[in-house]
Amino acid sequence: MARYRGPRTKIARKFGEPIFGADKVLEKKNYPPGMHGNMRKRKKTSEYGVQLQEKQKAKYTYGILERQFSNLFKKASRAKGITGEVLLQLLESRLDNMVYRMGIAPTRAAARQLVTHRHITVDGKVVNIPSYLVRAGQYVGVREKSKSLEVITESLSGRKRNVYSWIEWNSEQMRGRFLNMPEREDIPENIKEQLIVELYSK
Repeated sequence: MARYRGPRTKIARKFGEPIFGADKVLEKKNYPPGMHGNMRKRKKTSEYGVQLQEKQKAKYTYGILERQFSNLFKKASRAKGITGEVLLQLLESRLDNMVYRMGIAPTRAAARQLVTHRHITVDGKVVNIPSYLVRAGQYVGVREKSKSLEVITESLSGRKRNVYSWIEWNSEQMRGRFLNMPEREDIPENIKEQLIVELYSK
């Protein structure tokens, strides 16, 4: 199972964004970590460095490792459409991300855990693979025996209605439908996908 186990605040400070969710430390220390992090005069990052940093940010945001990310990029480059946008759409259609977007879990890491522990179903069948790519029209829901889990009920209690246009949620059945691939402007993540495409094109 691909996941980052290290200090999250350190990574968030590196990118200057709360990529793992709300972070009080990041709000206080909104500069890179390390003994020189607060220095104003910092060495200018090279073009390659900027592109690499954008790829790293996307990987940490969606919680996947290098090989998985590389495979998704290859799949996106073979598909019709703009490669960068297709890449983000594939990342968004991962099962762990769908569970997070639907509000079943408070974070992507928690969503990944729910999937691997067999609490999540796709079209009524249990799927325990976080990287499973959900197709348009499929239903993602909570397994019947897992509907009373505290982490799920608490997360759903704070869920906002119809946050994402590409997801249809049924609170009574505790399941949602993946309507269609989201448009780039609808994906809220602050990722410059073109930089990632340029990096892989070298």
